[in-house]
Amino acid sequence: MSHTVPTIVLGGTGYVAGELLRLIAGHPKLELKAILSDSQPGELVSKAFPHLASVYPQLQYSSLEQVSQLVTTLPKSAILAAAPHGVSHKLLDGLLAAAEQAGTHPVVVDISADYRYATAEAYEAVYKHTHGAPSRIKDFTCAVPEHLSQALTKHVAHPGCFATSLLLSSVPLLKLGLVEPRLFASAITGSTGSGRTPTAGTHHPQRHSDLYAYNPLAHRHAPEVTEIALAASGVQAEFCFVPHSGPFARGIHTTIQATAVKPIKTADLVAALREFYQHSPFVRVSNDMPRIKDVVTSNYAHISAAANGNTIAVMCAIDNLTKGAAGGAVQWMNRLLGFDETLGLITPAPGWT
Repeated sequence: MSHTVPTIVLGGTGYVAGELLRLIAGHPKLELKAILSDSQPGELVSKAFPHLASVYPQLQYSSLEQVSQLVTTLPKSAILAAAPHGVSHKLLDGLLAAAEQAGTHPVVVDISADYRYATAEAYEAVYKHTHGAPSRIKDFTCAVPEHLSQALTKHVAHPGCFATSLLLSSVPLLKLGLVEPRLFASAITGSTGSGRTPTAGTHHPQRHSDLYAYNPLAHRHAPEVTEIALAASGVQAEFCFVPHSGPFARGIHTTIQATAVKPIKTADLVAALREFYQHSPFVRVSNDMPRIKDVVTSNYAHISAAANGNTIAVMCAIDNLTKGAAGGAVQWMNRLLGFDETLGLITPAPGWT
């Protein structure tokens, strides 16, 4: 495809929406047409994202009516949805229903949790509210791009940031039959993972120079990872997950520990992971331990591993806003539109951030 694809961002002033705008600005095939904020249409986007003023000096937020008009008049469009959980399902359902009636063909990648589960019941059990568009769930496939060569549906739901790092670390172990299906995961995330609105856990004086666990063994991403890992590996596994809040803004560092089916050497484990991801351009498997600074603001995941008898540990570092959200979504959108999956995403991490 030589032309550009009109692109719409849903998500207003959130960090992930801002990251989507940054990536689209450098993408040769995605042409931004609108960013939705039904609460502040007409406001300059650069007020919410001053770092993007040089590329979007006059861009204004669009209303839902304006976005709907675009979706129903553009023959083909790309929708990257970063609306909040519990909002995205109805918003996307309405836009897709309008497009179907108009005969247009938008392609959606949803970054919220609303279309990650295979059933409305599974979603409702975790999020404790009714799914607003259960009949639409069948139109979405949920997976990280590295674990599914081709989407099974027209639209895709991207896993969450914690889930991305856990899945990249654990699915090879399960699919290759290297470990018992009970895995222990510890992951540390930056403050941007909690969203833009300050809370006691994300306010800088509270979080600076501190490290603490939250929702141990009860985090909402655990059942999500369990379901997606089953689809990707064919193995029903148990994830014992303890998330932590770190004193940095961006990035996730995850450690997965598991019991090996039979003793394995570190070199053989690393080699198995390297072979598993040999055709995944954004996953780098190395003998060196992954560091957050080496991946922050990039779409790359760095993975390493260690083994001691029957104990296996896999470490993974990603950027939560890029690989774990906006970058992974653009990677999926590239595939859905028939582009090379790396298009617009190969910029390396700046380092020393």
